Amino acid sequence: MARPFAISGTAAPLPLNNLDTDQIMPKQFLLGIDKSGLAQGVLYDLRYDAQGQPRERFVLNQPQYAGAKILVAGSNFGCGSSREHAVWGLQQAGFEAVIAPSYGEIFYFNASNNRLLVVTLPLEQVEALVAELENSPEKSVTIDVENEVVLTPAGQRYAFSLPTRQKQMLVEGLDMVRMTLRDADRIAAFEAEHARARPWCRIDLPAQQQHR
Repeated sequence: MARPFAISGTAAPLPLNNLDTDQIMPKQFLLGIDKSGLAQGVLYDLRYDAQGQPRERFVLNQPQYAGAKILVAGSNFGCGSSREHAVWGLQQAGFEAVIAPSYGEIFYFNASNNRLLVVTLPLEQVEALVAELENSPEKSVTIDVENEVVLTPAGQRYAFSLPTRQKQMLVEGLDMVRMTLRDADRIAAFEAEHARARPWCRIDLPAQQQHR
């Protein structure tokens, strides 16, 4: 049985449509060979001006949204290139979830595979949530993953649904490898049956190569 799992914290409204992965993680921050140090690049051109000074009116530079865990975004969030760094950067910047009406397809699956929760709500509900966050001193939102509901500052409840695999990864703390290994017995049985039924496809490595 899955244990209760929820994400609660400050939610920052960023209702910009078609915010692509180059804006989420600009190319100049992709020079490293690992995942580290990406938080600085998240939404950099929106956060800073040409002189590198913070834009005071940008939502993530405002003190009431400091330490935000949830980003409430516009339609087609994460469209554009397939760069997984956009997901890694959001996570390194402290975001645990995104709420939006729709997502770029590749971003959606990159997020799911890295356990960044992506919640899809109807446009009118996202717009209502953005209005709450912008007009109320209360900025905290709870995403109850187990019951698949978003709880807003004003007490509204917005239902959503998650694919079974994504929900299991979140509530059980599994990455892609450990999720796949849950089916190790089934995979081994499939391999054995495949080898029996199609022996001409089997490649037997010399013993000295099997353990390298």
